[in-house]
Amino acid sequence: MEIEIATIGGYEEVGRQMTAVRAGDDVVIFDMGLNLSQVLIHDNVETERMHSLDLIDMGAIPDDRIMSDLEGDVQAIVPTHGHLDHIGAISKLAHRYDAPVVATPFTIELVKQQIEGEQKFGVENDLIKMDAGETMSIGDSGNVELEFVNVTHSIIDAINPVLHTPEGAIVYGLDKRMDHTPVIGDPIDMKRFREIGREGNGVLCYIEDCTNANKKGRTPSENVAREHLRDVLYSMEDYDGGIVATTFSSHIARVTSLVEFAKDIGRQPVLLGRSMEKYSGTAERLDFVDFPDDLGMFGHRKSVDRTFKRIMNEGKENFLPVVTGHQGEPRAMLTRMARGETPYELDDGDKVVFSARVIPEPTNEGQRYQAEKLLGMQGARIYDDIHVSGHLNQEGHYEMLDALQPQNIIPAHQDLKGFSGYVNLCESEGYQMGRDVHVTRNGNLIQLVD
Repeated sequence: MEIEIATIGGYEEVGRQMTAVRAGDDVVIFDMGLNLSQVLIHDNVETERMHSLDLIDMGAIPDDRIMSDLEGDVQAIVPTHGHLDHIGAISKLAHRYDAPVVATPFTIELVKQQIEGEQKFGVENDLIKMDAGETMSIGDSGNVELEFVNVTHSIIDAINPVLHTPEGAIVYGLDKRMDHTPVIGDPIDMKRFREIGREGNGVLCYIEDCTNANKKGRTPSENVAREHLRDVLYSMEDYDGGIVATTFSSHIARVTSLVEFAKDIGRQPVLLGRSMEKYSGTAERLDFVDFPDDLGMFGHRKSVDRTFKRIMNEGKENFLPVVTGHQGEPRAMLTRMARGETPYELDDGDKVVFSARVIPEPTNEGQRYQAEKLLGMQGARIYDDIHVSGHLNQEGHYEMLDALQPQNIIPAHQDLKGFSGYVNLCESEGYQMGRDVHVTRNGNLIQLVD
């Protein structure tokens, strides 16, 4: 059976992930993401109104025109998790393919909301839910099977999909952290990865996220970030001014910890911002979390400002707003607060807790720098980087290679410079670039089996 891989997006940047695997006549697409930095650069552009070709030309979504070079029919579109760099282009590209979107329940719900929010392309692909640990047949041959393996990441309900073929398994390894004690959900299923590495013809190819491949050691568990956050907030228990926190809206485990610790120090938590309301509301509706009955979630700007007025009237010392804006995004809640555009007034000594890291990309770094400067000008004290990464450090990569023992490796989720650490790591394990480590760019085809 011929096996061919199209590296469509996410092989020259972090973002707009998209990869297609052809096994014989059957094609499966993994991820269909947005490049958030390209959208941020064009701040006044309404991308949801743009034609897909214009979005491709501006580098916002994958250039999927290479799909015409793949001989076969797309049988499934499989996003690994609900981050926009993995699902953000489904509402713009999926209508081109007569194939269902197959994902875990939380991811499917986010995809559904994305499609409903952008009806320009009339996406009507079927949405199929599949849980981690389940499998489904691909195509009519009966020789190709899709499996979801549970992984841990900075969003709930994440998986690594595995395409089982007669030539061996294709493991799509984006994105994960090796967390054995997660705050929400099950640990990463390393037992299953080890089994896959030793079944049948083993692993023909492993496509891996290289984000932290230059970082030594292992990525800490989310429980480490939780305890760090607990220590920081408990230290503020006697402070009688304002405390504001921000984190990734999609990081439900972190939001859950913020809500819990706010209660512990005698403050009423409230979630503010459109994406905060979207992700947390969805997680609660699907029973992934059980928030307190009195937890307020407000996304609309008028509702947010009414909440800020209530906080100012009843006393900032009684509340802990959890807001959007951890990257300094111009229209997010925290940035508006920093510019003095909300009824919430920051005073000297007020605390702002960033339970997130700056995404290492120039646009984000510039916006975050500006937001912090504006907060500082209002007298706020900043608590920074209370966070752990959602991606594997070096020891996690070594462990995955040992578990899977892949015949071929394709680095992904970085630019060429970012691939270097992972290539060095692979070569220390006996692999060789150009032989079984395939460093590639967007828009390339890799023939694994003729």
